[in-house]
Order: sequence, then structure tokens, then C-alpha cells
Amino acid sequence: MGGPGKASDGLGRGAVSLGARFLLLAVASCALMIVDHREDHLDPMRQTLSLALYPVQLLVDAPVSTWRWTTDTLAERAALLEENEYLQREQLHANARLQRLAALEAENARLRELLESRARLTDRVLVAEILAVDLDPYRQRFNLNRGAADGAYVGQALLDANGVVGQLVQVGPLTAEAVLITDADHAVPVIVNRSGVRTIALGTGDSGRLRLPYMPNSADIEVGDLLLSSGLGGVFPAGYPVGRVIEVRARPGQSFADVIAEPAAALDRDREVLLVWAGDDEVPDLTAPEEETADEESLAEASEP
Repeated sequence: MGGPGKASDGLGRGAVSLGARFLLLAVASCALMIVDHREDHLDPMRQTLSLALYPVQLLVDAPVSTWRWTTDTLAERAALLEENEYLQREQLHANARLQRLAALEAENARLRELLESRARLTDRVLVAEILAVDLDPYRQRFNLNRGAADGAYVGQALLDANGVVGQLVQVGPLTAEAVLITDADHAVPVIVNRSGVRTIALGTGDSGRLRLPYMPNSADIEVGDLLLSSGLGGVFPAGYPVGRVIEVRARPGQSFADVIAEPAAALDRDREVLLVWAGDDEVPDLTAPEEETADEESLAEASEP
């Protein structure tokens, strides 16, 4: 019995030893908690442990963070692409509206110039719109939206806000065909505004050039001289700008000089022109008969008893 009794005493001592250890650990834990709560002595230890465990935290959180970053990036990229596409569409629409506004602004300026030019003219005029331009490089002609129904006739002069454009060569009921003064088969009688020298300006086939082939070497003409329609031939009314001299080159041994002028009208940019009825509204023709009639009436009244 002694053996079992001894064994039983050993188990008792071991059980007491484990209980004592647990009690001691519990007391120590409580003491540490109280001390840490009051004086924070364990903060350096916690910070050290936190620093040591930080890589482990990053490694554990890496899959979740990577997935979240990828999802957000793709969502933001899709939103940016959609916004970029929307802004591009809006920019295209805005550019289209701006172009339309610019076209309307230019058209308004052209019409204002035509109206101001019409106010300066003494002849009756009518605005005509250019419908189509001949694409043949050797022919400089275009079609207008005015015809015989509007009173247009073959040979009628055309003007723009700056000067002589050309004349009508064919007239239909509602449309007409016109030739530019720079057409190779066209000629305009002109006069040098400064010196009064008369000559003929021929077309060259180039919308920016006129040639004066019959100007003598000794003629009084200089670069910058303004050429006006002389009225000879009865086609173009007198006094309208035709061009300006840009080159004068004497040719020794030849009868005539080489003189080049540029048209006064914007032949390659016009969209509207003026049809001119020369002499219809001239003031001198209308006022002279009235003055004569008034004088005759006053004489008749004075002769009555």
C-alpha cells in the first residue's frame, strides 16, 4: 500500500504545483495589466512586436489590396475612356458649330460689303449668288441664280464689293453664265486713274493676273496705278475699279512694254456678285429735264398778263 500511497502523494504535489503556477501567472498578468494601464511600461514592447509583425500583415493583406487596386484601376480607366470619348464628341460638335458660325459671319460680312457697295453706286444693281464654277482650267466661268426673268441680259456687267468681276455671256430664264475678266478670251477697256492713259486689259487664264499688252514703253504708267473701266464699248460702266498695276517692265527694241495688273475684285473668293444696269438711275439724266421744265414754266408765267 505504501507504493500507491506514495504515488498519490506525488500526484497531489503535482496538482498543487500546477494550480500554484496558474495562480502565479494569473496574478502576474493582472499586475502587468494594472501597471501597463497606469504607467504604459509595455508600449515599447508592443511597438517592437508591431514592427516585427508588419511584414506579415502586408503579406496577408497583399491579395486583398491587389484585387481592390486592380478593380479600382480598371473602373477608373473605363470611366476616363468614356469621359474622353464624350469630350471628343462634344469638341467635334463645338467645332462644327464654330465653323458654321464662322461661315455665317463671313457671309454676313460679304453681304454688308455688297450692300455698302450698292449704296455707293448710281446704277441699278441686283445681288446674284454664284451657283457653280467651271472646273476647266482654261475657262474661267460660273453660273448665277439670276436670269431673263430678273431682267438679266447678255453682256451685262458684274461687280463685287471691290470692282469689276466679269460679264454675262449666256442668259436663260432663271440662270445665267458669266465669264471672269481674267478669262483668256476676255478683254476690258480701262483707263489709268492717275494719268488718264487708255488701254485694254486682257485676261491671262490666271484669276490673279491681268495683262496690258498694248501699253507703249513711253506710256505714263507706274506700279500701284489704279485701273478703272473706261466705258468704251458700252459693256462696262465707266469709273469702276478693274485692277491695280503690280509690274511694269520696258522692253527695249519692242513697241510695247510688259505690264501686269492684279484684279481689284476677289475673283477666287466671291460667292455673291452684283448685276449692273448702267445708266438706269443716273442723277444727271433725271435732274436735267426737270430743271429745264421748271425754267420753261417760270418763263411762261412771267409772259402771262
